[in-house]
Amino acid sequence: MQIRQSQGVTAPEGFRAAGLHCGIKKSRSPDLALIVSDVAGPIAGVFTQNRVVAAPVQLNRLHLKHHQGRAIVVNSGNANACTGPQGFAAAHAMAAAVAQALSIPLHQVFVGSTGVIGRPLPIDRIKRHIPHLIARLTRRGSIQAARAILTTDLKPKTVVVRGLIDGTAITIGGIAKGSGMIHPHMATMLAFLTTDAAVEPLSLQRALRSVVNRTFNCITVDGDTSTNDMVLCLANGMARNRTIRAGTRQYRKFEELLGEASDRLALAICQDGEGVTKVVKIEVRGASTVAAAKRVASTVATSNLVKTALFGEDANWGRVMAAIGRAGVPINPDNITVCFDSIVMVKKGMGTGPIAEQKIAQVFRQPQFTISIDLGEGQAQAHMWTTDLSYEYIRINASYRS
Repeated sequence: MQIRQSQGVTAPEGFRAAGLHCGIKKSRSPDLALIVSDVAGPIAGVFTQNRVVAAPVQLNRLHLKHHQGRAIVVNSGNANACTGPQGFAAAHAMAAAVAQALSIPLHQVFVGSTGVIGRPLPIDRIKRHIPHLIARLTRRGSIQAARAILTTDLKPKTVVVRGLIDGTAITIGGIAKGSGMIHPHMATMLAFLTTDAAVEPLSLQRALRSVVNRTFNCITVDGDTSTNDMVLCLANGMARNRTIRAGTRQYRKFEELLGEASDRLALAICQDGEGVTKVVKIEVRGASTVAAAKRVASTVATSNLVKTALFGEDANWGRVMAAIGRAGVPINPDNITVCFDSIVMVKKGMGTGPIAEQKIAQVFRQPQFTISIDLGEGQAQAHMWTTDLSYEYIRINASYRS
């Protein structure tokens, strides 16, 4: 069967979705989405590590204790964060409205919100539109749901991945939003993944957490994280495969497929970052520990001097070296090699000359490239995706609430 990426969360067997405008956003753009499985199944979640946590995250953490999901309802235009008991009651009412309309247990409904912090959620508008949203559920509704969760994003983000596990076709679909306030643990992003695979609940949670750590937690746009961020993965078992359990060959294959879907969504978030004109992979090898590799990758990826050089197409490799040096990990500068794509610009801690600099100036004009750093200290490695920092980013965020 031919797959289309726009199928997103409805590509796996047994999933429907919808999106519409319920009146939260000032524009007429969609602002309410719903994803529903025909049957209940295991659900896994990973949430923001910000200590200021929005009401939907609080509610989902409680529901996740049951390890069962059936529906995910999401609004954009309002974060329902820093709204106190009233905000939690609104998130609860949002889930309850879906549960009642679908005749399913409350704990099987998960909630997401994204938008401006501190404003009361207009829950009455949402509740009035839940029946209309359910009436629109369809196997073709993923793209409408993907549009309904956007804020400053320029375009919807969808993915479909298929593979065989012991001869049974498994499908993973997903949608995501994210454009600004993007940084690990986690970013201002929402991602919702669906699969028709049969997976043991704790194994699904383990796989999702592992995958998030090497995909969504390896992207940065501006070094900020928010209050609402989450990744949810709902598995309904309708592929009829033998139940996947951690530690098996089937589990490793499933995690590989889940990782591919998540990686593509994470990269799409970077590519659609606020004001972004460049997307750059920071690869760090030869570190003494994985923690050290991550620290160097993060320091280079979040350096405003590096990011503004990327925007200005200024091949100032010295800024990369300076960021490596302040990462706070033991290094010997004489061991460091830095490449821009395949061009060696730094060898044994020293620049390789004007000819190499002219070549990397050409690399900087590309919309996407790789900065490879070898610390020469060990075997550990890590990576991050970063973006440039542009005038447009400042314009968007200076007027976000207006």
